[in-house]
Amino acid sequence: MRSSLFLSLFVFLLFSVFELRAQDSRAISFDKTWRFKKDTLVGAESPAYNDSGWRTLDLPHDWSIEDLPNQKEGEVQGPFTKASIGKAATGFTEGGIGWYRKKFKLDKAYKGKHIYILFDGVYMDADVWINGHHLGNHPYGYTSFSFELTKYLNPVGKLNLIAVRAKNLGKNSRWYSGSGIYRHVWLLPVNSVHTKLWGNYITTPEVSKDKANISVRTSVDNASSQNKVVNVKVEVIDPSGKIVALQTKSLTINADSSADVTQEVTVTSPKLWGLKTPVLYKVRVTILSGNQSIDQTSTYFGIRSLKFDGYKGLLLNGQVVKLRGGCIHHDLGPLGAASIDRAEERKVELLKKAGYNAIRLSHNPPSPALLDACDRVGMLVLDEAFDMWELPKNPQDYHLYFKDWSQRDLASMVLRDRNHPAVIMWSIGNEIYEAPDSSGYRNAKRLSEEARSLDPTRPVTDAIVFLPPYTKKPWKDYEPHVANLDVDGYNYFLDHSIYFQRDSATLHRFETERAKHPGKLYMATEYFPNAALENWDETEKYPWFLGGFSWTAMDYIGEAGIGKSALVPESQKVPAGMMGMGLFYRNNWPIFNAYCGDLDLIGNPKAASYYKNVVWRNTPVELLVHRPIPKGEKEVIATWGFPDELKSWTWPGQEGKKIQVDVFTRSKTVKLELNGRLIAEQTVPDGSITATFQIEYQQGTLVAKSFDNGKETGSSKLSTTGKPIAIRLTADRRAIQADHNDLSFVSVEVIDGKGNVVPWVDDLNINFQLTGNATIAGVGNGNPADMSSFQQKHKQVYQGKALAIIKPNGIKGTVILKATAKGLKSDDIKIVMR
Repeated sequence: MRSSLFLSLFVFLLFSVFELRAQDSRAISFDKTWRFKKDTLVGAESPAYNDSGWRTLDLPHDWSIEDLPNQKEGEVQGPFTKASIGKAATGFTEGGIGWYRKKFKLDKAYKGKHIYILFDGVYMDADVWINGHHLGNHPYGYTSFSFELTKYLNPVGKLNLIAVRAKNLGKNSRWYSGSGIYRHVWLLPVNSVHTKLWGNYITTPEVSKDKANISVRTSVDNASSQNKVVNVKVEVIDPSGKIVALQTKSLTINADSSADVTQEVTVTSPKLWGLKTPVLYKVRVTILSGNQSIDQTSTYFGIRSLKFDGYKGLLLNGQVVKLRGGCIHHDLGPLGAASIDRAEERKVELLKKAGYNAIRLSHNPPSPALLDACDRVGMLVLDEAFDMWELPKNPQDYHLYFKDWSQRDLASMVLRDRNHPAVIMWSIGNEIYEAPDSSGYRNAKRLSEEARSLDPTRPVTDAIVFLPPYTKKPWKDYEPHVANLDVDGYNYFLDHSIYFQRDSATLHRFETERAKHPGKLYMATEYFPNAALENWDETEKYPWFLGGFSWTAMDYIGEAGIGKSALVPESQKVPAGMMGMGLFYRNNWPIFNAYCGDLDLIGNPKAASYYKNVVWRNTPVELLVHRPIPKGEKEVIATWGFPDELKSWTWPGQEGKKIQVDVFTRSKTVKLELNGRLIAEQTVPDGSITATFQIEYQQGTLVAKSFDNGKETGSSKLSTTGKPIAIRLTADRRAIQADHNDLSFVSVEVIDGKGNVVPWVDDLNINFQLTGNATIAGVGNGNPADMSSFQQKHKQVYQGKALAIIKPNGIKGTVILKATAKGLKSDDIKIVMR
């Protein structure tokens, strides 16, 4: 079992201080005071264009989450519209064309500098202008990119105009992407001789508890017209700020060219980066001309050994680690895709608390802020590049750009992310249609070799699927493709055959392939929520099976309803596996989120989360109750879904009726007690961890106890709550930075007289009032069908819970959030911004 005390203390210490961190330590935030307008415009790139009627905002910004005008009753709700081109796939949100403009002056400190603009991410098809000059286009919505501004800038003290157009048009995504400049923007001023962007590459080739060898390769640009001789100084700085290693080398760089220098230093008695001890060091690289510093960069990294052994599996600092992983999309619930640093950090915190030790970034490179959070929390990462290659999954998706851009976009991901200790593997694709064809072989070879050339320290994988509509060719046609991979990633290869009626050879492809390639490693890059047990049993059984990634760890906008169970007449016949697919492929209004996550859209655990924690042996027993099914109906569990179960023993109107109770445990015997009386006992079936009971509902306290050989191994308790009488507000952090990248997430709960959450309250509207220098950045709940605004100052609770997100305006002080609702005692909470 986990030590909850240790975890709580660790999380408190780790997140008591919030830090905004740029991709490059030299970069200056360029997020403030942009002008924005969503429209198809002519001439908006010109400095002379009149944007006085535009809105002023700070980045990151996602226009797809903003409320739409209600043009026709029932057709538009909040940010959602039935006219959405992507329909259920993109959560009924609207893309379009958006323009951003920013006027700025440079002071004397910038004179003689080379000035770059760096975008963490723009969705999508971004065009950038400076003072009317077109700098270029960047199609992919998920990779970072930069342009040099220098020769087009006006003299120091004169106004400059940067303009950005983003085009989210057509069917270009299978999920909610967001729209616009949804990640940070930075200004990067450097001297003519400088370390390249992402030019420091830090590896730890030898690591032990006594010492670590640190290798630092620095790529230096000389943008001047003369040859230069410089000294490159490397300092390793420990978490306390002490310099623990130092070395300097001379480097000659020809005019208008670049050169590399590699230096190796030793750190004695290093503090190793690991899942429980995510200790971060820093490398400071200073370029010296004589005794003068002309460039300096600081890069965080972790001292850790990472080895993929064909017979032992994944070794982190010499210890075997099995992947308790989850796939995630990049949106942040009520904030949409806007990558606010604290929201990314909280997301990783929640996943860690839920028992995960790894995430798969499906199916695109993430924000730098998310990777920074994974480094700080101790969360392993499978970093993924593409969802498609040359063959489309949607008419306007990345396949249009793949041939021209894939090498550059893969390089952007690897070069940017390779110093993160959390990143353990590169994925070059997901469920690629042409995987069994010659173009798939060619591109798998090209991309994997490119990734290894940029970072030979991590293995390359991709996610292979062998399900309809992919199975038009036999497995032997896939083998030349997977031969290019260091680790084979398979989607749904161990999951229940009831969904797709596959034979045992397909279900156990891992064993078949391992027999042919005895030194290779395998993992489940995706599996269904209800297949967690069989996947984890294989993980424990085979050293060469690394573990896997559930679809998904957290609810996300788009792919609406693929995990939501449905009630149908008992007489209705539903083909196996088709219900969940049907919910996705039809117009599923008003459901807007996938509802397949272990955590809901605002971070609360759902039934699958409790199930997995028993599967992973994190908890000994969990007790859940199935929502009553009306007479004459039956539940059809969606393909990516889980039975509709809650941690609740409060079911008004069900007194005296039979109700289903499920107990998850790895022990052999389960006993149920109701109000102190033993009412049922069961032996858990072999090959299962679920004991299912049908018992008569009556109010009180229900307790499940698990036993092995007569000895109690654990217990779980549920009690009936009273009537709702009050609102309770609880902040994840009551003291935050007065910075627009920090947030306070305030949980809203409807409680009874004893302080218990009342779970049957689903439609009560909570009104919010905020006083002080902050705004409500978003409100939300876990209801996949509540299409009301994320941005208004009110929201209904779902299962007794909601969320309000407080964002500072940049001024120190105290703000007070007050929540009221009809018939309930109100509550308020103070948030200090320092």
